[in-house]
Amino acid sequence: MASTDVGASRGPFAWLGELFSAGPAKPGDAYGAPGMGNSTSIAIATSIGLFLLWYLVTLPALGPMIKPLFLPSPGEVWGKFVSVSTEGYQDRTLWQHAQASLWRIFGAFFLAAVAGVPIGIAMATNRVMRGIFDPPIEFYRPLPPLGYLPLTVIWFGIGETQKLVLLFLAMFAPIVLNTRAGVRSVAIEQIHAAYSLGASRAQVLWHVILKGALPEILTGMRIGIGFGWTTLVAAELVATQEGLGAMIMSASEFLVTSVVIMGIVVIGIIAYCFDLFMRWLETKLVPWKGRV
Repeated sequence: MASTDVGASRGPFAWLGELFSAGPAKPGDAYGAPGMGNSTSIAIATSIGLFLLWYLVTLPALGPMIKPLFLPSPGEVWGKFVSVSTEGYQDRTLWQHAQASLWRIFGAFFLAAVAGVPIGIAMATNRVMRGIFDPPIEFYRPLPPLGYLPLTVIWFGIGETQKLVLLFLAMFAPIVLNTRAGVRSVAIEQIHAAYSLGASRAQVLWHVILKGALPEILTGMRIGIGFGWTTLVAAELVATQEGLGAMIMSASEFLVTSVVIMGIVVIGIIAYCFDLFMRWLETKLVPWKGRV
């Protein structure tokens, strides 16, 4: 009876407080830290709510509220997904379009990471390197990729090299700047302690500076590949009929909105899955992030 009274006194919406609460406090903490707790249930509820809203505004029985030309129904988009996967669009299946885009994105991402991380470390540890690389990176970083797209066409033609260069430039600056910030955030006391224990410069760089900067480096990679995905459509504007961006642009020219929405959803799912992979990688490589 007492438990029933307690439950009644909490009110009918008490579960909302538990859902959005910070979570239980860790041992030694007086209160739960803000942002603590699992947000999976909230994310699932949000996704379902958005899908239901999409379904309702495109429901024929309600008008529909938004015409199919502007927003096709989920069923129409799913039907187009099946047809493009099996029959293809522009003589290529969805997998062939996705494979071309993935090769461009991850090829450019690999090059940007291989070049960006060492340059970021060099800029943070050497004033000469900082003086060399800082002006050009800070100059082009705010420019939208569409701004220097014509220049990449003039310099590199209309082949795959031009697309890789455009995507590389979009990802390079975030990786470099986050790496630089991560190196500069390493506590000087850790570096002095390593030197006092007899570590060489190379050992300090590898075991102290690089590991201390690793959380920021991984964050830079996540941000960089996000910029890469946003640049993908621009990269596939020029002289190509293969790729998710090219498929979306071609469909938009012929007002095939279902293909446009389907392509956007596919890009979003792929990018989100890779971001989840990067988050998992962070938990394995830098388990101390946010705890020290």
